Amino acid sequence: MSETTKKTTSRREFLKHTGRVAAASAVVAGALPHVHAAENNTIQVALVGCGGRGTGAAKNALSVDNGPIKLVAMGDVFEGRLKARYASLSTRFADKMDVPEDRKFIGFDAYKKAIDCLNPGDVVIFATPPAFRWVHFTYAIQKGINVFMEKPVTVDGPTTRKMIALAGEADQKNLKVGVGLMVRHCRGRQELCQRIRDGQIGEIIALRGYRMGSWTGAGPKPDGISELLYQIQKFHSFIWASGGVYNDFYIHQIDECSWIKGDWPVKAHALGGRHYRGNAVDQNLDSYSVEYTYPDGTSLFYYGRNMRGCEGGFSSYAHGTKGSAIISTSSHHPGKVRIYKGHNFANDDLVWGPPNEPNPYQLEWDDLIDAIRQDKPYNEAVRGAKASLVSSMGRMSAHVGRSVTFEEILSHEHELAPTVDQLTMDSPAPLQLQPNGTYPCPMPGINTKREY
Repeated sequence: MSETTKKTTSRREFLKHTGRVAAASAVVAGALPHVHAAENNTIQVALVGCGGRGTGAAKNALSVDNGPIKLVAMGDVFEGRLKARYASLSTRFADKMDVPEDRKFIGFDAYKKAIDCLNPGDVVIFATPPAFRWVHFTYAIQKGINVFMEKPVTVDGPTTRKMIALAGEADQKNLKVGVGLMVRHCRGRQELCQRIRDGQIGEIIALRGYRMGSWTGAGPKPDGISELLYQIQKFHSFIWASGGVYNDFYIHQIDECSWIKGDWPVKAHALGGRHYRGNAVDQNLDSYSVEYTYPDGTSLFYYGRNMRGCEGGFSSYAHGTKGSAIISTSSHHPGKVRIYKGHNFANDDLVWGPPNEPNPYQLEWDDLIDAIRQDKPYNEAVRGAKASLVSSMGRMSAHVGRSVTFEEILSHEHELAPTVDQLTMDSPAPLQLQPNGTYPCPMPGINTKREY
């Protein structure tokens, strides 16, 4: 056994012991030299990607109360954003912030520098646009660092294959990996899932999901920012960076419905349209409608729209031979999950719910840190990759104008940003403007083999 392996194993055992019996921490501290106890018992966190969701994940991490934890490094490509998020986190978590100026990193290599500040057993948060996820995950595995990564974790077939392979490498090193599909950590939805498994609504015959909002695409690039940084800043608008609004917005409900169903879809048949574009130059369609088919022929009907002034909606449902269920009512939290004896969701037909639902954004972090301290098997990377791939399958079907199967999208060779691991501040963007000042966009029925 190498010295590094001995150190990793020793620290893991210490974390497991101290997390199992919090009341014994004083005894442990007395039994070991103080500096050794502090070094081994405190889980250090690095934040890579200091946007809203990354900062939210950091807040959740620092709110876990099963042992000492602190933020020690931050990285981003936008210095102003890092400074602003550091200030906001310091206001709330002053005693858990240990990020001096020399541990604030800017640039495309910031992830390496932030991870290098950690020790085996610590955790890095990946909350950059998902195009970078496999690159960052690769380095974390090399360094033996546990990972929390935001969804989606892939944007196409090639990166999904990479992510699944990396998940296996993480398992070989006994790393703990969380993915930001927090709905599966919702205690209310867990109970709903079990009740459906127990046959309370009978056999599932159909599922439905809706995400109707007013998001609008990015306009022309302003002066004072490079094309590459602009596309990263407006990542929802560019398929290479995020999978577009489809992957980033719709993945949660696609994942939760597939969880309730107990399987992944094998085919998607979708359509969509671009409508009131204004000066938007992004690659998204404004509306999407997709039928996902599961192996037994059951369908999930999913509807997404991003148009101002239209009726909104944020909900998902399961219909069975004996009744129906609400999986999400109007947001991720609270889900207000319920079961009904009919399909009209009438109050008089209510059979169960809604239960108390603690915040799943916090629960996913409680579960991850508990797994680290207790040394429990914990790796959500494959599930995150499959949820991302199923999202890409529906997106691609709408964008090319035909049905797309799970196997086709998984084996597809179109990698949207094949050189993302080589980007620097001076690099050209993976997507280039056309002569007419717009970006390549999907052309269903014309480009039928790839999205652009």
